[in-house]
Parts: sequence; C-alpha cells; structure tokens
Amino acid sequence: MKRLMIGCMIGLAACSAQKQASMATGPWQAHLLREDGGDIVFNFELADSAGQKSIHILNAGERMLVDDIRQEGDSVFIRMPFFDSEFRTALQPDGSLQGLWIRHLADKDVSITFKAMPGVAERFTAANPPKFNVSGRWPTYFTSPDKKDSSFAIGEFSQNGSAVTGTYLTTTGDYRYLQGVVDGDTLKLSTFDGSHAYLFTAKVENDSTLSNGVFFAGITAKEQFAAKKDSSAKLQDATTIATVKETGATLDFTFPDVNGQKVSIKDERFKNKAVIVQISGSWCPNCMDETAYLSQWYKQNKDRGVEIIMLCYERTPDFGKSKKAVQSFIKRFDVTYPVLITGVTPSDPQKTEKTLPQLTALKGFPTTIYLDKAGKVKEVHTGFNGPGTGEHYETYKKEFNHLMDGLLQ
Repeated sequence: MKRLMIGCMIGLAACSAQKQASMATGPWQAHLLREDGGDIVFNFELADSAGQKSIHILNAGERMLVDDIRQEGDSVFIRMPFFDSEFRTALQPDGSLQGLWIRHLADKDVSITFKAMPGVAERFTAANPPKFNVSGRWPTYFTSPDKKDSSFAIGEFSQNGSAVTGTYLTTTGDYRYLQGVVDGDTLKLSTFDGSHAYLFTAKVENDSTLSNGVFFAGITAKEQFAAKKDSSAKLQDATTIATVKETGATLDFTFPDVNGQKVSIKDERFKNKAVIVQISGSWCPNCMDETAYLSQWYKQNKDRGVEIIMLCYERTPDFGKSKKAVQSFIKRFDVTYPVLITGVTPSDPQKTEKTLPQLTALKGFPTTIYLDKAGKVKEVHTGFNGPGTGEHYETYKKEFNHLMDGLLQ
C-alpha cells in the first residue's frame, strides 16, 4: 500500500484498484512547499457539474478558470490553461490533495511539493490585530542575497482591517493580483497564476517603513527588500525604454502563423490601416492580460481600419512546441487577429536584431508598437498595467483609446 500511495503522489500510477473518492467542492487552501520554508499560499474553488470538475484560482479580484482536470482512481491531474505547468496529485484519506506542481521549461521540467486542504477559504490567518496600515505607494529595491543583482518596483497596497490587496508596478509590467494580511507587525502577500508563484513577507515598522523584507519567487528564487512609503514615486516613462532608431521608421518582418502560413507586415491586409504590433509570449502573465483586453477591443473596432499582429517569442525555437503553447492563448482569449511565431526566444540577446532591427533593444514583455496608416512607427510602449493595478489599468485604457482615435482619424 505504501508503494501504491507513493505512485499516486507523483502521478505515475492511476491507483485504479482503489475505490474512486470524490474531491470536495467549495473553497480550498493550497501550498507550494519550498525547501527554505517560504511556502507560497493561494486559494481556489472547486465546482463539479455532472462529473465535470473545474477550478477557479482566486487572487484578490481575479478568478482564473482551470477546466482541464482529470481523475483516475485517487490520482488527480490538473493542467493550467497557460504557461505550460500542471499539478500531479493524489487524493488523501482526509480529503486533501498532495503531490507536485510541475513547470515544463524549454529544456527541462522543475517541480515543487504541493498540498491543498478543502474547506479552508482564508489565505493567511491574522492572529493579531494590525499595528499599522500599509495602504499607499511603496518604492522598493529588491536585492539578491549575493548583492550582485537588484531591481526596482513600486508597491501599491490597500488595507482594510487586516486584509491587504495590491500589486507591484515595474517598467515591464505588474506583478498582477497580490492578496494577504497584516498580522500584528508582519505583512504577508502572495499570488499564484500558473507562472507567477510569489510570497512577500516584511516587518511593518510603522505606517511608512517596511524592513526585513523577503521576496520568495517560484521554486527557489529569493530576494531581500526594504521600502519607505512615498506617494510621489514614479517609474521611467514607458515610451522611452525601447524606441525606434530613426524617427519615421517603418517595420519589415515576415513570420509564420500557427498554421505555418507566412504573414508579412507588408501584406495588403495591413496597408492604409493603423496597426498594433504586440511583442508577446505565451509564458508571460502580463502578455495574457494585454491579450485579453486587445482581443475584445479588436472585435469592437476592427471595422474602423485597424489591425493587430502578435509576435510571439517563445521559450524554445522549436516551432511545434511553440505552436502548442500559443494555441492555448489563442483559444482562451478567442484571438481573431494574426498570431505569429518568431522562432526567437525571449532570452536571446540578439532577439531585437533578429526580428525588429528598426528598434533599440527590447527590454520587456509585453512591448507594444503603434503604426500609423502610412506604416510609420508613432510610439513604442514597454510593459502593461493590467487589471490588477486598479486605477492604472483604467488610465491605460483611456490613453490607449485616445492614441488609437488619433491614429484612426
């Protein structure tokens, strides 16, 4: 029996010899169990309709649908809709799930121990009333333990009682939906979407100081941080991070779509139209948020003389593997404009020269290029403030529509 249960836990055996148990519907609390103790906690809700199970992963205001769930005996397999990751688990006698979260990278698989308990709706327990309020804007430097690497972000948090929601803004996008608590003088925030798996902890010294911060990312990554609240903190202008090398430049590229058909920016379809070029990838959560918005916007505005092209930089140059990942993106967001596979990876230091040599170096995903009806580049915008950023997302939509109205006149 011990050998059988081990097989269940790692998802290598169906355990069909046992009577199939049923997963409990309703709320669950899940943990990714890092070896350093920085457990990444998140929540989901399980529903069952006529034997068809589905999950909504919950992060603050987001409900991410996961409907690829398969149960064989006591083994439960859950595949995330994006980012090429999955759970291989076993249903335990107490009704919990135990197993692995597995990420399929370009050249290897990596995994971390996973467990989830039904009937638990809370994310973190706030055993003590909050001593301070962290609502506000927090410029933050994250530094690797060896002090050789650092990055800058601005945290924006909203606290109601002990509960905290918010995100971090960076020049390349946001950290999406963060949710947690202030427990006495301790801040805890986490998120999970199949790519982002984050935990932030810090001591709240007072209403304007965070110290002893630790940022746990994914399976092993960890950085330190401290922050001082500053309502005037700003990021670099997103239109200055990547630009065209020459004013009035036009683009010239040809790449295959998911069916292998070559598509060029010089094709008749794009002539005398305003064109949006998405620099994207199916591995990128901020690209997911941008695609969700642009796909719907295109359906409502395509008759105005506008086109969108998505250029995908996947984690592997293998067309077949890239196609499979990109098709999930297209299906989930019902993308009806051309989605092209560049065959160039996001880590390639020559990615800009190989695909869009008219630009200075691409610094982030997504990056969005706006062309006027003459085909000239009017603006290059790095990053995307998604729905997890609240008012910044609303500002983005207003500025985007203002820009497009001008290009379409």
